[in-house]
Amino acid sequence: MSTNDPGTPDSSRPPQRARARSNPTPGSPPPLPPSAPGPAEPGSGVPPVHGLVPRPVSRLRTMLIILGCLQALPGLSLIINSDDFATSIWDEPGEAQPGAVVLVGVLVLAVAAWGITTAFRFPTQQPSVLTSARAYSWTGVPYALLMLLLSPVLGAIVVVLVVLVIVRPNHPECRAWFGAPGQL
Repeated sequence: MSTNDPGTPDSSRPPQRARARSNPTPGSPPPLPPSAPGPAEPGSGVPPVHGLVPRPVSRLRTMLIILGCLQALPGLSLIINSDDFATSIWDEPGEAQPGAVVLVGVLVLAVAAWGITTAFRFPTQQPSVLTSARAYSWTGVPYALLMLLLSPVLGAIVVVLVVLVIVRPNHPECRAWFGAPGQL
């Protein structure tokens, strides 16, 4: 039997694919050379080859998401219960006072969305994301103090979380992940 005979078992046939790659048919595009994986440059938007996010970066991202969610809750409460908040603040609320409470609620939601959006942009490894995380962390200070006054237990949790979010971006692994040269 010949090697091209259909009755020949597969194990004795020469591999067809290997010959096809080495001898492309006329009119077909040439085969592409294999791309060598290399390290991605910081800030290029491409995750590093090893694909592992450093633990401090992952923890910072998680804390930003939690803090953003904790900030969104009072913002939603202000919007939903604007009449009740306006009545508790002003004795005789007019038509503009509930609107002012809604505006404050929208601002609180915008700040919370900023933190969550920043956390979701961490895989891009852009240094501006680290700067945004640092700036957002400082907006949590007045929020933490207000939460401490309203609810001591939840406020204490928020204060600890805000302090960690302020300190964590200066961790050497965070700076290395984002390609930031030094400390602020």
